Amino acid sequence: MITRLIPATLVALLLVSCNEPETSLLPAIEVDRGPVAFEPGSCEAFDENRTALFGDLHIHTSYSFDAAANSTGATPEDAHRYARGESIPIFPINDQGVAVGRTKIDRPLDFLAVTDHGEFLGERALCRTANSPVYDTEFCSSYRADERQGMIMLGSVITTETPVRIPEICGADGGLCRDYARSPWQDIQVTSNNANTPCDFTSFVAYEYTGTPGTSNYHRNVIFRNDSVPELPVSYIDAPIDSKLWSALDAVCDAENGCDYLTIPHNSNLANGRMAPYMQLEDTTAAKRAYAQSRLKREPIMEIFQHKGGSECINGLSSVFGAPDELCDIEAVRRMGEDKTYLTSDSSSTELVIIEASKVTVECQEGTIGTYGMLGAGCVHPTDFQRSALLVGLKEEQAIGLNPVKLGIIAATDTHSATSGGVKESAWVGAVSGEANPAQRLQPGLLTSGIDGNPGGLAGIWAPENTRDAIFDAMLRKEVFGTSGPRIRPRLFAGWGFDSNMCESNDMITQAYAGGVPMGADLIGSNKLSKPTFLAYAAKDPDGQKLQELHLVKGWIDALGKMNTQVIPIANEEAGADSLCNVYTDDSFDSTQSAYYYLRAVEPQTPRWHTYDCAAIAKANRPEVCTDGRYPSTIREMAWTSPIWYQGQ
Repeated sequence: MITRLIPATLVALLLVSCNEPETSLLPAIEVDRGPVAFEPGSCEAFDENRTALFGDLHIHTSYSFDAAANSTGATPEDAHRYARGESIPIFPINDQGVAVGRTKIDRPLDFLAVTDHGEFLGERALCRTANSPVYDTEFCSSYRADERQGMIMLGSVITTETPVRIPEICGADGGLCRDYARSPWQDIQVTSNNANTPCDFTSFVAYEYTGTPGTSNYHRNVIFRNDSVPELPVSYIDAPIDSKLWSALDAVCDAENGCDYLTIPHNSNLANGRMAPYMQLEDTTAAKRAYAQSRLKREPIMEIFQHKGGSECINGLSSVFGAPDELCDIEAVRRMGEDKTYLTSDSSSTELVIIEASKVTVECQEGTIGTYGMLGAGCVHPTDFQRSALLVGLKEEQAIGLNPVKLGIIAATDTHSATSGGVKESAWVGAVSGEANPAQRLQPGLLTSGIDGNPGGLAGIWAPENTRDAIFDAMLRKEVFGTSGPRIRPRLFAGWGFDSNMCESNDMITQAYAGGVPMGADLIGSNKLSKPTFLAYAAKDPDGQKLQELHLVKGWIDALGKMNTQVIPIANEEAGADSLCNVYTDDSFDSTQSAYYYLRAVEPQTPRWHTYDCAAIAKANRPEVCTDGRYPSTIREMAWTSPIWYQGQ
């Protein structure tokens, strides 16, 4: 089979080695040593113990060069309308090119960030605006001729290590594309600011930074605190490495005028090792510490789950010791040792074509990175998955005194159809081009779409009120969680002497804040008590399934410097429960070993989305995937809290 796709350049980059410094010479590390106290805010619903808010921080509309919304015409305004509970246009498209379908979320969201790609706002506007100076060029005419072709023409820019704007439409210095990006960027801001209604619904100005070097994922969403934002997005073309992104944003995000931002990496499961720290960095402790300081300040959280699969964990990494975890395979698009059929470039052809290929998924060799992760191909690195990436961070902390992979957890949809937060398995309408109806969704697709995709998840925020500042601050302190779709409300606290009967107390959460630290925080060592205790709690989705299990996931670096993980079952209710709670003591704790802990709450088995699509097709016309068992008919929905970290003494 031959299919057109974005070309990729195979480049092998060496990861810098880690030198062991004299830790006694390292500067002291500042840590958060207590709970956050809030002053009463402007909202009547202000809650000092925080409220669980649900939203989506990763959505694309017709302002994105690769969005299915270009066909339906859905705009940032539509994404906000959908999030608030109104219906918006969706497939099918009639003969006049108008979307005649309608779709509506099952329950409104609390917050939203529309994250259209920052790279091609100007290029898209130039080729779509009839009176633009390049509208009639051969490039723009070809761009408009076919949606997939247009995506390829622009997307080829960001699959390189050294991206440059297309001179034919942007001019030699790229200035024309920057000029034409101003209007859509203003539109995005106006839409968000108009939709933002403090105490009721929060909207953030945002965009996606879309680096795809070697067709590996290097994407990040950039979220701004308020309406003070740069004149233009800093894109991958402007800053093709994470450290340059932060420094470039620092230069144009005027803190004196209230500008503040954070970045959220996503789809690390498709990164081929490119999410590892220190990429293209000088191999010195000083350079690594400077990198870690920037990342700790600007990149507090990551996506653990979305349309393109889960990034929690993968079984079979030789560098990580621990028993296999069957839940790692739910909505996984990478499995170690799997004979994976994917799409790759035809090196014998001069055309931009790809062919099917098959290769067993393997680990990246030490010091190398891979390619084609966005197609489900290439090698797997420990930093491609949250659980093992956190261990890499603990090891680096021992080496340089700072943790460059200290990431909290959220989830998102990454919908390209403006259907923000549309995660219900039984009502999924697709996320990207080629998923417009059941027959299309049941076929293999590009970019882990079609049968390999899923509806995505939601970001959960524990905030005292529903405002921009409250939610942004919660993300900075990592008091956040992600779900695979349901509105499960998990909480995790750690301390040195929680009462074993806390779960029965009416002021359980107040006690937990007073005597410990919440998810996202550091547990500081105690001279009095040797074993940490954890308050683990989760409540079911009010409109969803009962909860069945709670797992405390622990990762630690042992005395030999090896990376270890363990999934500890701490609550189980076979019949299901409205809530699960346990005060757990880690009796295997070693105060000399650095560790992290996060909570996973799990529902019982429920039907996967494709079973509903199969049922919607006449039995005689159903594709083989409906009956051959290649894809499980059920899944287990879950939620994950941000970790709590402990630094070995």
